[in-house]
Amino acid sequence: MDVLTPNFDLETEAHGQCLNIVAGCDEVGRGAIAGPVVAAAVILDPDQIPPGIDDSKRLSPSRRAALFLQIRATSFIGVGFASHHRVDRDNVLQASLWALARAVLHLPIQPDLVLVDGPIDIQCPIPTRAVVHGDQISLSVAAASIVAKVVRDRFMENTSRIYPDYGFQKHKGYGTKLHLQRIQELGHSIIHRRCAKT
Repeated sequence: MDVLTPNFDLETEAHGQCLNIVAGCDEVGRGAIAGPVVAAAVILDPDQIPPGIDDSKRLSPSRRAALFLQIRATSFIGVGFASHHRVDRDNVLQASLWALARAVLHLPIQPDLVLVDGPIDIQCPIPTRAVVHGDQISLSVAAASIVAKVVRDRFMENTSRIYPDYGFQKHKGYGTKLHLQRIQELGHSIIHRRCAKT
């Protein structure tokens, strides 16, 4: 199976349709059992795209951190947080859609089109396009995946200072063997999702 590499083709196609400002949008944390879902929206400057942008899952933490700084310095960024409370109240899919919409609304300028990772539709007053495997196809979506991942990881690392016994800095709230063992020993913390099966 060929490995997809993100490029700027979808954005360039949109520019040719007079959709001049294109944002990419992605989220992380849907599969976690603690902490928020974090979404990001990114509008890249076509003349200053940092080299090496890729699906965040294919990058090392140090490479993600370096690209995060470059993206932040050259792009417009919006971030949306769906707390563990919202996940429990609305379910993880609805919370993720809400976070994605908030990320778009938090952009400092309004895009003409939003490319959204996955076969999903978000409710926002801007035209959207669902792109399956968007973080492997679109540079804008891949950039959003990096921003969302770095922001959420840092949130969980900071949370580990409040709840040091759970090891959040290691597993970032996902259901690893260590994490499940700590829940069994300590019970749930305030940021654990009650809807998650542990």
